[in-house]
Amino acid sequence: QAQLVESGGGLVQAGGSLRLSCTASGRSLSIYSMGWFRQAPGKEREFVASIRWSTTTTYYAPSVKGRFTVSRDNAENTVYLQMNSLNPEDTAVYYCAVRSSLTSINYNYWGQGTQVTVSS
Repeated sequence: QAQLVESGGGLVQAGGSLRLSCTASGRSLSIYSMGWFRQAPGKEREFVASIRWSTTTTYYAPSVKGRFTVSRDNAENTVYLQMNSLNPEDTAVYYCAVRSSLTSINYNYWGQGTQVTVSS
């Protein structure tokens, strides 16, 4: 099992920036990929960004590409999401997730979520 602890959410004005952090821990934890997802009120959860742990290859949803940057600190088992040029459409609960290996059917560990609110 893995435990994911997220931080960095909060209230920010449109055009501002936030950096989310997520630290994963667990006995014998393996990480193939870590990703960020978000869920806005009344909406389905959607993919935001991810990073492959070994290669640091990154992936982004079209809606955030060019504005968000995902990175990792291997020594700390921490993934970051730098969010710039935020707009109210980015308001959502942001979730960090771990995919343990390519064998995993999908992301199999999830954080509790952190609220990001972007005001006009």
